[in-house]
Amino acid sequence: MKLKSLRSKLLFFVFALVIGSGVVISLLETNRFSKTLHEAAITQGEYLAQEMALEATNTILVNDLIALQNLLQHHLLSNSSVAYIFIVKDGQILAHTFSKGLPADLININFPLDAHHGNYKRIVTDGQEHYLDIAWPIFSGKAGVLRIGFSEKPYQKQMAALWLQMIAITLAILFLALAASFLFIKRFTRPLTALAQTAESINAGNLEFNLDEPPRPDEVGRVAASFNHMVRRIKGYTLQLEKNTLELDQAYRQTKNSFEIIQKIGAQADLKGVCSYLIQKFQEIVACSDLCLLIFSAHKDTLFVFSGDKIKTFKGDEFTAVLSALRSLKGISIVKNGAFKPPLMPDSFYSAEKIRGFPIRHENQLLGALLVSCPGGCQCETKELEVIDLILNHSSGVFKRALSHEEEMLQIQSGIDATTEYCGIVGKDPQMQTMYKLIEDIAPTETTVLIQGESGTGKELVARAVHQKSLRHNQPFVVINCSAYPATLLESELFGHEKGAFTGAVRQKAGRFELAHGGTVFLDEIGEIPATAQIKLLRVLQTQKFERVGGEQTQTVDVRILAATNKDLLQEVKNGNFREDLFYRLNVILIQLPPLTKRPNDIPLLARYFMRRFAAEQSKNINEFSPDAMRLLLDYPWPGNVRQLENSIEHAVVLTKGNRIEVSDLPADLPHAPAPAAQKFSGTMMENETKLLREVLEECSWNKKQAARRLGISRNTLYRKLKKYQIQPPTIH
Repeated sequence: MKLKSLRSKLLFFVFALVIGSGVVISLLETNRFSKTLHEAAITQGEYLAQEMALEATNTILVNDLIALQNLLQHHLLSNSSVAYIFIVKDGQILAHTFSKGLPADLININFPLDAHHGNYKRIVTDGQEHYLDIAWPIFSGKAGVLRIGFSEKPYQKQMAALWLQMIAITLAILFLALAASFLFIKRFTRPLTALAQTAESINAGNLEFNLDEPPRPDEVGRVAASFNHMVRRIKGYTLQLEKNTLELDQAYRQTKNSFEIIQKIGAQADLKGVCSYLIQKFQEIVACSDLCLLIFSAHKDTLFVFSGDKIKTFKGDEFTAVLSALRSLKGISIVKNGAFKPPLMPDSFYSAEKIRGFPIRHENQLLGALLVSCPGGCQCETKELEVIDLILNHSSGVFKRALSHEEEMLQIQSGIDATTEYCGIVGKDPQMQTMYKLIEDIAPTETTVLIQGESGTGKELVARAVHQKSLRHNQPFVVINCSAYPATLLESELFGHEKGAFTGAVRQKAGRFELAHGGTVFLDEIGEIPATAQIKLLRVLQTQKFERVGGEQTQTVDVRILAATNKDLLQEVKNGNFREDLFYRLNVILIQLPPLTKRPNDIPLLARYFMRRFAAEQSKNINEFSPDAMRLLLDYPWPGNVRQLENSIEHAVVLTKGNRIEVSDLPADLPHAPAPAAQKFSGTMMENETKLLREVLEECSWNKKQAARRLGISRNTLYRKLKKYQIQPPTIH
């Protein structure tokens, strides 16, 4: 029930006060009376116990149990408050007053304090009857213990009578108090009620009101005067509030949007995401849409320029003038546009009428600045610019974190590229490292090199690496695909032809060997060369001399021969398809390229390398593979080797919509390709577990976190097993 009027509240207060006071007084009085009755009961019980103990002493000592029983019955009948009496000696009941037998659990419930003092204890039975139990020693305990139980019913009746008296008195006082209070409250609240009714009729559209002030200068009169003064002030405040409502609403929306922007940029993964998101949001705030974010590295040796979705990186002295101009910025400033010109900045900044600069500082350290290109007739408002400055100041920590992450990733990436890429060849497998060392050894020589490997393993890249590391690296590198020409044209392509040498030879043409003079000739698919061309090629290898087709003049060239094939040339020699002498002339140094299935550790490296390259070409922000996609790449046998992997990644980059490649983005035939058969383990459990750990670690390029996830164990468990089995990553010399 809700009390709406002041009168009802005051009456309720008086009612609660009287009732509460009556209850408190009743509780205090009944508690005091209860203690008095309890003390009286204890005193009565003590006197009765002493009297009965003296009377029972002689009877017990002469062992007259009949007289003892009569004594107990006499006292039980002569005292209405006594409920039971019994005497215990040495665990035996000498006499008792229970008609149905003494309860067993009552015997040991109370004992005297000592040989001269009894003990008092309140007992509640299962029937919720209350008793005061007294245990008193008879003849200093030598004649046993007297137990007397006093019923509390007489005392409870007295307490109930006292409660009835207190209730009657309280009700009488309550009636008198309510009657007097009602008369007083009615007289006091009548003017206040009128004031409340008048106040309820006032609203924003009705402020032209003046309350009649009572003639007597009491509290009610002062309230009326204060009310009239308040109405006049509210009228003035209302006009001012209406004037400021639009401004406050606009400020609220700007503040809310600002904090939403600050909150969301903290969730961005990298510096590019932070800058791109901020530029997009700032373009919604200001009228000028040409914005650019400049972020310096910690050592001020690198400048990241973000304009729209484009990112440019500058090093060294390329941005000295920009750094000098930004260091002088203090708050929102107009900066000179002489330093901000292409290629550092978009063309619009160099031709702008003015450029507004917003410095970004973290702990008094300049991190960079936001630049806004303002053309003629700029309509940017001061409040909008202040909102941008507020967001940048509160986001400096985010810029610092993102910048640290960006520099760390560049450092890691440069370290990875330095250790896994060699002259355009990506791979860190021990077989590849051995090949890199071999290239370093043979490149400075003039030795003929034969490169063997399956299609798509990168034989031409190896040939180019040999050429780049050789003394001929500044000379031509001529590639001849022997399988791309029919036998009738191959000789002309290799050695050239004279005018009129055959139908269609309308002019003299220099061959590839002549074009490669001083450099390197790479004969790709050498196993496809016809027998007639093999003879001439052998002569070139031996003497560096040849004649053009249809010509008689001997040409001399200075070239180094590199050859490649996906066939087993030794088997081709045995089959009579390839000249033995040419084979041994080519096979001076053999580089055998392993298929991709033999170096699975390089699959993640190659996949990420191709992903970054194609993502840059497609202007997409793709930075990772999903675990399932990488698992698929690792399980696929790759019959087309690196070339097939490259095409598959390009396919995925073109199709992906997010920032990582999923299984659905890869070519449809990959999921259905047969995975390599699972190797069956044999031997002891320790040998099998060691073998499994090594294989998974090699597949994960010894990335222990990824290996632990694939094995379904924690990293701590993996570390313990590696220590237990003394498993170490291979050392590359």
